[in-house]
Amino acid sequence: TDKQHIHCHIYYNSTTLDYTRKFRNFWGSSFALRRLSDRLCLENGLSIVENPKPRSKGKFRNYGEWQAGQKKPLTYQDRLRAAIDTALAKKPADFPAFLSLMEQAGYEVKQRRGAISFRAPGQERFTRLRSDTLGEGYSETDIRAALSGSRQRPGQPRQKINLAIDIQSRLQGKGPSYERWAKVFNLKQMAAALAYLQDNGLTDYEQLEQKATAATEHFHKLSDQIKSTEAALHTNMELKAATVQYAKTRPVFEKYKASKYSKKFLAEHEADIELYRAACADFKAILGGAKLPKMDTLKEEGRKLSEQKKKLYAEYRKTKADMQEVTTIKANIDYLLGYSEPGRKKEQER
Repeated sequence: TDKQHIHCHIYYNSTTLDYTRKFRNFWGSSFALRRLSDRLCLENGLSIVENPKPRSKGKFRNYGEWQAGQKKPLTYQDRLRAAIDTALAKKPADFPAFLSLMEQAGYEVKQRRGAISFRAPGQERFTRLRSDTLGEGYSETDIRAALSGSRQRPGQPRQKINLAIDIQSRLQGKGPSYERWAKVFNLKQMAAALAYLQDNGLTDYEQLEQKATAATEHFHKLSDQIKSTEAALHTNMELKAATVQYAKTRPVFEKYKASKYSKKFLAEHEADIELYRAACADFKAILGGAKLPKMDTLKEEGRKLSEQKKKLYAEYRKTKADMQEVTTIKANIDYLLGYSEPGRKKEQER
């Protein structure tokens, strides 16, 4: 049996076999089970049913019925077009560099009588690089023109190959890119990446790149807001401390002033007078000549700043986790697709 079409079922009882625990249904439990099943299938190279829809009146479609209504599977020509697009997106310097990228993607390249042909792993016959085989914009002339920058590739814009499908085809096709990736990563990490793409509806590389950039920018924006809030909170605490110190030592300084700055009085109350002068210096440094707010105002401001800091940190922790997840997944995908090879600029900078 072809393992790509194995269909599995999950059965569970109301209690465990040792009767120590029972199954507790919760809101969204079916989604959690489906996600776990999809993860296991992806790790083992099996296909999954994406968002299966039930029949009306509570009747569900079986796998055969679901499969019959799906789109036609990708042909070798579809995969070749996707590989060509991926290779050209890396902006090779010339046509030989383009052919080298195709070989790295796992394709066998044949040049005979001035014609270029490609064959994917498992494919019986070669596919010619010409527009009447692959479609407008996929002839050797079109690709050479695009590489030289003399003109854009002609033809109507085509629908992009789904990023998850492209990744799965590379894993199934093996080849140099897979071997290079397999030395560093494992199937569980790539299965997690594919599950992330599906959960977030990311169908092409640009969407993933934008999400990673947005997550990183949001993280740094929150970091700046937290630093600003903490600085304002520190200033608020300094003002409150200086205000308390000022209120306690001002009567002593007023008496010192009334004594016409007596040296004897200064010697007896030198510590309090120094604290008073330090409080005045703090006011001057912090407020810059502005009017000192009332203590009640300072307390209310400090309370609001503390609440704001607490909320920002809660969002910061989630944002940091989201950023780490998407950037890690993007890094794994970049390595598999050849966007982060040592000694070359990152594809994201194009």
